[in-house]
Amino acid sequence: MAERECLAGLLEPAHTALLTVECQRGVVGPGSALPHLAVAVRADGTLSRIAALVAAARSAGATVVHAIAERRPDGRGASRNARLFRTAERLPVQQLTGTPAAEVTDEIAVGASDLVVRRLHGLSPLAGTGLDALLRNLGVRTVVVTGVSLNIAVPNAVFDAVNLGYTAVVPADAVAGVPADYAAAVLRHTLDLVATVTTAEAVLASWQGSDQLH
Repeated sequence: MAERECLAGLLEPAHTALLTVECQRGVVGPGSALPHLAVAVRADGTLSRIAALVAAARSAGATVVHAIAERRPDGRGASRNARLFRTAERLPVQQLTGTPAAEVTDEIAVGASDLVVRRLHGLSPLAGTGLDALLRNLGVRTVVVTGVSLNIAVPNAVFDAVNLGYTAVVPADAVAGVPADYAAAVLRHTLDLVATVTTAEAVLASWQGSDQLH
């Protein structure tokens, strides 16, 4: 009970943002550039849990933010200082600005009050995107991080949130990475040291007053 009350205190809607990381068609959709990751986020209901958290956050009055990674068709401004970026340039599905690949996946409804933050460079949904200023203007103190992947972008988001002074909450069953054993190790041995690692059900219960995941 004490743990539940502590989580509810962290997740007070007026001061909380729910962040979906790269939950876009070209990453987690049927035509993903990263099919193994797309399978991982769908196989056990992770994507459905993210969608449920988005709806519950919005209903409770928390801020909802969708972080999209994209690149211009001409590549201007894109990062090339890591093998990941150079590999992404050669993938058959490109996350190009203005294309379906760079839109939030169909399973997650985007509300009129949601923020959609797009980045053309780097690894982070927070650093260098302007999101930090937006969250501070909204009075946000806690960031709930969901999405993909536990390999890179999700840990990056958590670290940046903590470095910027936010409390990070990670529902372990609303994030995904590959392979599964590596993703589990990141949660257990890294993110658990800097964030409150919990479950989607517990977060939903804080916002809905219910113990059941709908």
